[in-house]
Amino acid sequence: MLPSTELLSAVVSFVVTVLILSYLLGDNPLFRATIYIFVGTSAGYVAAVAWTQVIQPLLIQPIWSGEAFSNAWQAIILFFPLIGSALLLAKVSPRLSGLGQLSMAYLAGVGAAVAIGGAVLGTLVPQITATFGGFDVKLAVSRGINPAFMILNGALILLGVISTLAYFHFGIRQKADDTKKRNFLVNALSLIGRIYIAITFGVLFAGVYMAALTALIERVDSLRNIVILLTQSL
Repeated sequence: MLPSTELLSAVVSFVVTVLILSYLLGDNPLFRATIYIFVGTSAGYVAAVAWTQVIQPLLIQPIWSGEAFSNAWQAIILFFPLIGSALLLAKVSPRLSGLGQLSMAYLAGVGAAVAIGGAVLGTLVPQITATFGGFDVKLAVSRGINPAFMILNGALILLGVISTLAYFHFGIRQKADDTKKRNFLVNALSLIGRIYIAITFGVLFAGVYMAALTALIERVDSLRNIVILLTQSL
């Protein structure tokens, strides 16, 4: 009688978890083999998703069915990704790898533009809005919050933003005695910014530590449940 799918899944989960936890005893071939399997599986999954959801339906299928040539505009739209893909494939050959530089430059430019746009619209603008939104007294009154408390909170946020930016300001001035020092106000703000940064990193470290500890507890509990399931199956 063949084992059930649930039992096989439990056995595989148990073995993989044990192999990953073996890293606590030091780096070893079993741990590296498990990591290679994980990386290979992830790469295969990404490739499968890219093929089934992007390349095949949006590029191969329109060309194969002739839909890409139904009008000139659609043919032009598909022409550029087709040429770009062909140039990327040329990087497989050392002699022709230079042809793929154009596609790589385009991908790097688009990636940089998306990253900068995301940073500005997703981080910088909301940070500015939240910083000045802390002084919205009308909003505090409408929510039943003490305006003085909201202003104090907004002032602390504003001080944190300005002092943190001052910490990364490296401009200096040359004195009459040829010494080079930063402005006193910038030095004072950078000291405060250092405190804010230290608190932020402390909170982030605590969050990462708690997440890792939670994952470890979940895995240990999973091992216990798998042992119970295997015991009951046997």
